[in-house]
Amino acid sequence: MRLPLFIADAFTAKAFCGNPAAVCLLENKLDEDMHQKIAREMNLSETAFIRKLHPNDNFTQSSCFGLRWFTPASEVPLCGHATLASAAVLFHKIKNVNSTLTFVTLSGELKARRAEDGIVLDLPLYPAHPQDFHEVEDLIKTAIRDTLVQEICYSPDTQNLLVRLSDTYDRSFLEGLMVNTQDLLQVENTGKVKGLILTLKGEPGGQSQAFDFYSRYFAPWVGVAEDPVTGSTHTVLSSYWSQQLGKKEMRAFQCSHRGGELMISVRADGRVDIRGGAAIVLEGTLTA
Repeated sequence: MRLPLFIADAFTAKAFCGNPAAVCLLENKLDEDMHQKIAREMNLSETAFIRKLHPNDNFTQSSCFGLRWFTPASEVPLCGHATLASAAVLFHKIKNVNSTLTFVTLSGELKARRAEDGIVLDLPLYPAHPQDFHEVEDLIKTAIRDTLVQEICYSPDTQNLLVRLSDTYDRSFLEGLMVNTQDLLQVENTGKVKGLILTLKGEPGGQSQAFDFYSRYFAPWVGVAEDPVTGSTHTVLSSYWSQQLGKKEMRAFQCSHRGGELMISVRADGRVDIRGGAAIVLEGTLTA
């Protein structure tokens, strides 16, 4: 077996920043268990598999492909950064001729289109509903101890718990916050929560670039302790902060050690456009 393989850093214009994803191009059907084996071997937060939908399709001319995403531990229903990485590989390395690509996924059809300053993903917009603190108190206390919390919401579509930290904190606090992910699987093992979003209201720009909100994301339930930059969580964060701030156009920053910037446009049709860059850092062939 020989598969074209790429690694692209998503939601960044610079190598070794943003969120790395592996991208495999499948000329032929792959044995089902091989997807997970390859993802485990790559050991990145996500490995994406792009497949042809029809025998006569090709990666240069066709505009619609199948797309699946795997963490080292399991398949996931939605991954934004690996979708961005997949589109970047097709646009910039394979030289796909189309301006817009459609991916058929477990979350329906997702589109990626070329932009002057990156790639725009057309993603679903998922609401988050207020969550009673006492029902998730043990999880939150385990993760962030006595950190002050302003609001808690839950997204049933993504199974993400959104925890908004107190507005008294700033970006540097969120960046430096030590989060205990090791014990979360024991504290929350009902299957309700698959990811923990910590988010914070943005600050005026001053001497630095202004962002509307910040976030970090933790998903030990699917084998990812902390995900550097996460497109799928921003389908929830975009909905939440658009309502909180009364804005449709927002700039977000995910405060992992790698860091990543996302430009967000909430649409009237209940979807969200998320724009970001990508840097392809590796090209090769997977053999097995």
